[in-house]
Amino acid sequence: MPTDAALLAGVPFFQYLDDDEREVLARQLDAVRIPAGQLVFQVNDPGGTMFVIRQGSVEVFFKDDTGERIVLETPGPGEVFGEVSFLDAGTRTASVVVIEDLEALAVDRDDLDHLFRIHPEAGLDIIAAMGNRLRRTVQLLRHTASRNVNAEVEDRRSKVEKVADWIAEFSGSITFLMIHVVIFAVWILLNVNWLPGWKPPMFDPFPFGLLTMVVSLEAIILSVFVLLSQNRQAAKEHIRGDIEYEVNLKAELEIAHLHEKMDRLHQEAVGRLDELQRLVKPPVDPLGGRS
Repeated sequence: MPTDAALLAGVPFFQYLDDDEREVLARQLDAVRIPAGQLVFQVNDPGGTMFVIRQGSVEVFFKDDTGERIVLETPGPGEVFGEVSFLDAGTRTASVVVIEDLEALAVDRDDLDHLFRIHPEAGLDIIAAMGNRLRRTVQLLRHTASRNVNAEVEDRRSKVEKVADWIAEFSGSITFLMIHVVIFAVWILLNVNWLPGWKPPMFDPFPFGLLTMVVSLEAIILSVFVLLSQNRQAAKEHIRGDIEYEVNLKAELEIAHLHEKMDRLHQEAVGRLDELQRLVKPPVDPLGGRS
């Protein structure tokens, strides 16, 4: 199967094999065909098999505790999926659904034993590949968990709420203060006889009852808009608290999951390395040397 052997050459797990060994390994693999829309496996299904994609593509995903669907990746031809449970013989950590009609090679753990017996150094490459996969997963989860509080709230604001936010923001600015200082100064000067021969309009003479009423009405209206804006800020803080809780929960679950996964991988790698050392250790000569 030269085509399958060339396909395996691009997979990090098998890059240490030479062409003849890849052809031998390719003849041992089973080909699977799954139509689009069908699940290959689900979370917590028994594992132990990895798939190398010949044709088509799949979507690797899972749902978090909030029910949100998180897509980890969409591997295509020449890429692999299902390698986590393939390595630790545990259950599946994600679900996989076929996007385009899938044709793939199924690699089981016996094939991995065959690889390690031929090239023990391939174990380090597998660990590196798993580390890169975990790093990408953590990065994806970090960005997925982090939502913008302002965006969550802004999209649901009504026109009245937008006006209230703008008025509350503007009323607390230096520009608002300076405008009122100018208006009050002009108002008072127009109603006070402060220069000889100057006869102001005097539409609101001292003690400026009209100005007092206008300022009181403005204060009442502004207080209503400020309260509306404060209520929105309280709702925003509530959403912020919910998002922070989701972020912390996802982080704790992911850290615990990564610790468990790395412990399993470490134990598996140490056990296989010990087994390989015993296999490649030369026999001891009874006379004290090594044969």
